Amino acid sequence: MFKSLSFSMGKESKRNYILVCEVLFREFMHCVAHSHKIADIEFISQGWHDLESSEMKRRLQEKIDSIDESRYGAILLGFGLCNNGTAGLEARKIPVVIPKVHDCISILLGSHEKYLDNFSDAPGTYYLSSGWIERDSANLEDMKNTVMSKLGLDMTYDQYVEKYGKENADFIMESLGGGMSNYEKMIFVNNGLGNVEFYRNFTRSRAEENNLKFEEMEGGLDFVRKMVDGDWNSTDFLVIEPGCKMVATGLCDIMKLEKCHCGK
Repeated sequence: MFKSLSFSMGKESKRNYILVCEVLFREFMHCVAHSHKIADIEFISQGWHDLESSEMKRRLQEKIDSIDESRYGAILLGFGLCNNGTAGLEARKIPVVIPKVHDCISILLGSHEKYLDNFSDAPGTYYLSSGWIERDSANLEDMKNTVMSKLGLDMTYDQYVEKYGKENADFIMESLGGGMSNYEKMIFVNNGLGNVEFYRNFTRSRAEENNLKFEEMEGGLDFVRKMVDGDWNSTDFLVIEPGCKMVATGLCDIMKLEKCHCGK
């Protein structure tokens, strides 16, 4: 008969809980696997980004509040400001850590400065990565209560034809696809994970379909690696202390702390 063994690593080595958008699935799984830290990880549907900001924030806060804070040292959020979908999130009894970025592109590139440099050179850039390619459309199919669904713009072409007729359906689809007209090029962010050749060819094909220039850019895992390893420097991360919430500043610092007296 074998006895189970239990090991204690001390209070300062308490594991972290990671809540992360599954667009960053491969990056976080890779870094968690190579980290000396212990973490539990939960992936959130990319479709949450299509909810109204207040609804995305409500769902994330509900997730945060459901975590057993006695088991973890901190809650790590694999999100940026994300259209204010994380603005107003509160920490209760343990810190909540979030990257100081607008969205996941900076995280994928490994540096907010790298994203800003590229944006200043080519603002009309559409980015794709392994996570966006693998998970985007599948997640959106099952989402309810999204901004698009409230506007009645979440149907297929055949559904539009049945409801409005072919001419109107063609106009709607053309209007919805018009967003790509604001872009000049499409970039595949290569982090060296997964089926790189497939992602590269997919992005090139999508760029050609939309008459965009195709480019490939080397990504970086520094952001994710620092996060899971506990290197939460004040330049890259905001540590929301218990009793505080994160608020968006609308300035270059992106976000800051604010007292909320929310401790349970």
